[in-house]
Amino acid sequence: MSSVASAEHVGTKPALRRLYVIRFAFAVAWAVLLLVNGSDLTTGAKLLLFLYPAFDVAAAVIDARSARTAGPVKGLYANMAVSALAAVGLAVAGTSGTADVLRVWGAWAVISGLIQLLVGVARRPMGGQWAMIASGGISVLAGASFIQSASQDDPSLTALAGYATLGGIFFLLSAIRLSRSAPKD
Repeated sequence: MSSVASAEHVGTKPALRRLYVIRFAFAVAWAVLLLVNGSDLTTGAKLLLFLYPAFDVAAAVIDARSARTAGPVKGLYANMAVSALAAVGLAVAGTSGTADVLRVWGAWAVISGLIQLLVGVARRPMGGQWAMIASGGISVLAGASFIQSASQDDPSLTALAGYATLGGIFFLLSAIRLSRSAPKD
C-alpha cells in the first residue's frame, strides 16, 4: 500500500470508528424496542421495521462520504439502494403479516450481507474488517433462515432482535479493531 493510500485510510478510520459505535448503539436500542413491542405487527413494530433499513441507508451515506478519499464506494451505493428498497418493502409487507415481513427482511439480509462481505474484503488494508466480513457472511445465513421461518405456522419477529444485536456487536468489534490501527485483518 502506498503512503498516500495509508494516509487516506488513517484519515478515514476515526470517522468509520465513530460510525461503527453509533451503529452498535442503534442496533442494541432497536433490538430492545422490538422485544418490548413483542412479536405482533403493531404500529410501533412496523415503524421499527421501517426504521432499521432506513438507518442503514443513512449510515451508508455517512460512510460513503467519509470513505470517498480512501477508495471505491460502489458497494456502499449498492447498500444504500438495497436498504432503501428494503425499507419500502418492509412498509408494504407490514400490512400483509409477519411471514411477509420475514421474507422481505430475509431477502434484505442476504443481499446486504453479501454487499457487506465484499466491502469488508475491499477494506482489509484499512484493518479492523474481519468482523465486518464475518458479519456479512452470518447475515447471508440469517437471511436464509428468516425466509425459511416465514413458512412456520406462527412466525415471530423476535429473531430479528437477535440479528440486530449480533450485527451491532460486530460493528463494535470493528470499531475496537480500528482503534488499534492494526492493518493485519
